[in-house]
Amino acid sequence: MQLTISSLSKRYPGVAALDGVDLQVASGELVALLGPSGSGKTTLLRVIAGLLHADAGRVLFGEVDATLLSLRERNVGFVFQHYALFRHMTVAENIAFGLQSRPRARRPDKATIARRVEELLQLVQLPEHGGRYPDQLSGGQKQRIALARALAIDPAVLLLDEPFGALDAKVRVELRRWLRRLHEQTGQTTLFVTHDQEEALELADRVVVMRAGKVEQVGTPDQIYRAPASPYVYEFIGRANVLQGTVTGGRFCMPGLALDAAGVEDGPARLYVRPHDLVPGRMPARVRSVQCLGGRISAELDAGGQTLELEAFDATLPPPTVGDVLHLQPARYRVFPLVP
Repeated sequence: MQLTISSLSKRYPGVAALDGVDLQVASGELVALLGPSGSGKTTLLRVIAGLLHADAGRVLFGEVDATLLSLRERNVGFVFQHYALFRHMTVAENIAFGLQSRPRARRPDKATIARRVEELLQLVQLPEHGGRYPDQLSGGQKQRIALARALAIDPAVLLLDEPFGALDAKVRVELRRWLRRLHEQTGQTTLFVTHDQEEALELADRVVVMRAGKVEQVGTPDQIYRAPASPYVYEFIGRANVLQGTVTGGRFCMPGLALDAAGVEDGPARLYVRPHDLVPGRMPARVRSVQCLGGRISAELDAGGQTLELEAFDATLPPPTVGDVLHLQPARYRVFPLVP
């Protein structure tokens, strides 16, 4: 099911939670909404679900305008961070709940519901857990059951709100890889909210970076990481060095460094470069500190009064020592004009 968001806005007193958001999610696509607290990502998810009403704009499921439809009429699957399983129901009863709650005319018979529950328990790799209660499950198992319950109704769109936020780091990694495999099996159109950059970049087909109720950039994980569209995205996704300089005649200049900056207007500017994109060059930088972390070497340097972080992954090379002067330059970078 294709999902289309058109000029969606939602305001609260003194703040625009959503400010004219446009977004299109292709049928079968897995899309991450990524941003800090207050960026509008959870509000957008709840408006899509019908849990909140927008002040303006439209939500379309395929060709159907769902803007004025209720949560039940939209037929979305929603998975919350804290599972929201019914503790007094067994796992099987939790999964069956959405089907059993349908109006009588649309409710499947008991045998059909039972088969659907069995199919989903197999799908989430918990076939022997149908008779257990939520308190008898681990956190990762609870989240799998929450996903199975959301899928039971054959939703038009699957919406996940920080689905792994309540889990420890090791379980998070395991479960998000499992979710990626599950998505490839089901082909379900899925939108999930996260503030975890690594989670979004590893799991999603495309990432939507949000800021103050607006979409800052949409792209594949590789595009978002390697070609950020703005200083905000550069600094929010991964780590970035920021160097102050001046653009003159299409060249970014600072002491010891002059690089192409075609298309950037003359004046004060900032150069953004990832720590692992620094290579041998002409700019002198003195080593302040060094850390060796497994196969990774991280060093902090002083480049004419500006701080640089250098990262290298070749553990066979001797690490630099404090006081050494290295000569570096960016292999891949972006220059943005300094906006007052």
